[in-house]
Amino acid sequence: MTRAITLRSVGKTYGRASRAVDRFSLAVAPGEFLVLLGPSGCGKSTVLRMIAGLEEITEGELLLDGEPANHLSPRERGMAMVFQNFALYPNMTTRANIGFPLKLENPRQDSTERVESTARMLGIESLLDRYPGQLSGGERQRVAMGRAISRHPSAFLMDEPLSNLDAKLRNHLRAEIGQLTAELGVTTVYVTHDQSEAMSLGDRVAVMRGGILQQVSTPREVYALPENVFVAAFIGTPRINLLQAVVHAPLDGPMSIDLGRQRLALPEPLSPDHQLLRIQQGRPIIVGLRSEAVRIAPPSQARPGEVALSGVVEHAEYQGHEALVHLDTGSRPAVVPELESARPRQAPRRRRPGGSGGVFERLRQRAGGSVAVLDKPAADTEPYAVRGPDRPAVTSSDLVVRTGPDLRVRTGGQVPLLVDLAHLYVFDHSGRRICPLPRDVPGLDG
Repeated sequence: MTRAITLRSVGKTYGRASRAVDRFSLAVAPGEFLVLLGPSGCGKSTVLRMIAGLEEITEGELLLDGEPANHLSPRERGMAMVFQNFALYPNMTTRANIGFPLKLENPRQDSTERVESTARMLGIESLLDRYPGQLSGGERQRVAMGRAISRHPSAFLMDEPLSNLDAKLRNHLRAEIGQLTAELGVTTVYVTHDQSEAMSLGDRVAVMRGGILQQVSTPREVYALPENVFVAAFIGTPRINLLQAVVHAPLDGPMSIDLGRQRLALPEPLSPDHQLLRIQQGRPIIVGLRSEAVRIAPPSQARPGEVALSGVVEHAEYQGHEALVHLDTGSRPAVVPELESARPRQAPRRRRPGGSGGVFERLRQRAGGSVAVLDKPAADTEPYAVRGPDRPAVTSSDLVVRTGPDLRVRTGGQVPLLVDLAHLYVFDHSGRRICPLPRDVPGLDG
């Protein structure tokens, strides 16, 4: 049996401290794989533990299959939890670890067949007589999953189960988890701060920030239609380019977006989503451009819907299958506090003979411009506020463009850019997305 899990305005407060989770509402359908995604400390593990019954719910209601469940003990909820640190008993063999929850449920029942079938499912039947200290990290995580699976739970609750593993093993086990949960058809709530795991595993992704739910959508929708600046910045590699801008909408001329030293001219007639920008005339906005929305090419090669910019090459990162080119376009970056440092620069230290102070001083002098800092939300009704350009940028690079591996660029050289306006994101001063409208996002189904 698989369960539906519903959270209604759930909150969690520890003593007089700030709220760890605030008015969290979410419905997980039976058999769904839902991922809770967010930075460390955002409350996602707390939500998982409240579902499991390991944390008391301060306010709000938990429903299991439509029935109130706040009062139920962890055992009565019939769920299995997989932890980040494996949580295996070191003095028990793999066989005993997998069979331990079955022994607790019914000490007299012979669980050998169920333990062995679970081990075969996970490919660890040859490890049944080994102890955790004799197993690799990946093998121990499989044993931890086997202990959860053997119970035939109504739901899996996984708290960053792969974060302690190396990258290659993590990718391998991620595929196994996706396949296994699909075969079992069990409702799964999976906590992670790794967007790659979230996007590849989840039927839906719930993004959290500061204890507040920001957006719940399919992976494709979260990437293509982020509800606010935080979601846009958290999803996507490399991170979306966020630039401070101002809309110019004169009555007797074309509308444009001022990025600092350059402007994005919006072609006439305006698309439905760009028409929404008229009401932002003269107000500070934030422009979002993913690295694939900009390409290095001259204006003569512009396609319909592309407009020209230019940038100075700061440096390029060769990735093998592609390259990431960092450019200075004279724009002012916008900063999301949880995702990058926005501390004001301190006065430079006195250079020591033979030291590297001169290098850092030159870097500091090159870092002109300023940034727009998005303050933390006071409440979910006003998630962001753009402060003025009172903080210097730590680097003069403000735009990252994804290119093919064979494109050669010279550091310090100026290159022509073409921006695809169909992939232009605009957020208002509070951080909410203004455009594009859902129907205008290429490749978005539904």
